[in-house]
Amino acid sequence: MIYLTGFHAIEEAIKSAGPGQHPGTLLMAKPGPRAKELAALATARTIRVDRVGTHELDRLAPGHRGIALTVDEGGARRTGTPADLAAFIAGLEDRKDALVAILDEITDPHNYGAILRSCDQFGVDMVLTRNRRTAKHAGIIAQTSAGAVSWVSAVEAANLPRAVRNLKDAGFWIYGADAAGEAAYSRDLTGRIALILGGEGSGISRLLKESCDGLIRIPTHGRIDSLNVSVAAGILFYEAIRQRRGPR
Repeated sequence: MIYLTGFHAIEEAIKSAGPGQHPGTLLMAKPGPRAKELAALATARTIRVDRVGTHELDRLAPGHRGIALTVDEGGARRTGTPADLAAFIAGLEDRKDALVAILDEITDPHNYGAILRSCDQFGVDMVLTRNRRTAKHAGIIAQTSAGAVSWVSAVEAANLPRAVRNLKDAGFWIYGADAAGEAAYSRDLTGRIALILGGEGSGISRLLKESCDGLIRIPTHGRIDSLNVSVAAGILFYEAIRQRRGPR
């Protein structure tokens, strides 16, 4: 059981729940106006709202602002997420354009949450991660993503190189973010594309890099080595959507 305490994370978890699906119980202790709005939203969605003492909520959910939503570890995930990669690919049917983000050992939950927020904003169709050595702190992820975790489809795979091969078989071109790559704007990022983002400090693992159809980078002019991975993700997702939409 985890406790969501961010207002945005709680709101999006409530809104994303389908008919008859309850993310958990909303706990309230001396709520302010914003918390009362969320309580009204929860009530309208037939989600249970319980009043608790401030000391009790302090114990359960430190850092709360008078309100917390209880969810299980999977409850902060989008309810419509495909069961596995095969289900995602099958669901694409005849779609020619699709964008997948592959996160290779992103272990910082703040970075992971920020990437999910960019995925939501730039229309990434699915996030693919390893089922181990990946950020797992659902509360931090939900809060950092401003609730985007409740909307972005995410699938875990035991073997990422094998998953990449499956994406290739489905017509995806695979590009890895790497400082030695070509400028991202020089590559065609339309069609079925998967972008691999490597872990903080370690980059993309060798087997995954060998699976790439090409490496891309973000041209920069600063004195430090590289961008934070979550910042780089947002820029690359934007470049992909810019190319797909064309001139405005």
